[in-house]
Amino acid sequence: MTEDSICPWAKSDATMIHYHNTEWGRPSHDDTYLFEMINLEGAQAGLSWKTILHKREGYRRAFYNFDIEQCAALSESDLEHILETGEVVRHPQKIKAVKSNALAAQRIQQEFGSLSDYIWQFTDHKRIISHHENMSAIPAKDELSEKISKDLKKRGFKFVGPVIVYSYLQAIGVIDDHLTTCPYHTENVK
Repeated sequence: MTEDSICPWAKSDATMIHYHNTEWGRPSHDDTYLFEMINLEGAQAGLSWKTILHKREGYRRAFYNFDIEQCAALSESDLEHILETGEVVRHPQKIKAVKSNALAAQRIQQEFGSLSDYIWQFTDHKRIISHHENMSAIPAKDELSEKISKDLKKRGFKFVGPVIVYSYLQAIGVIDDHLTTCPYHTENVK
């Protein structure tokens, strides 16, 4: 297998290839990373993932590297400043969502011990390894993403519909949706 056989969605530019090859689908249990990805996935709603990845460093600067405590403490004027000057998608609700998501994440950490324990408990802390041979076989959402989406919304998260949550689960490695021909599929990594 060669780099030419990586998942087709990732081939559009070097940033996408790097993200695919080093991050996407790798299991993470780091709360800061899990928080970053849920917000970036939400920011992507209606846009391309490539757009968000190219703004990722701007998001990190604007939101204190997605430190949950600092994001929860953002004031209205902080959020307004990010909206006016941040190198982010300038969508008022998506920017405000980072604060509300941080507050919801704090409540989850208090209840479950960590954001990781909360997310991974939906699969009994096990990964779901798909065996898709082509992109058209990969769903946009499933029962799991619908269940988690509903629970996240109930807990106060914003921009966490079932399609966004499915992408999130792929990103953080709960679901491995690398194609079976991709060298980064779990069963191809040696």
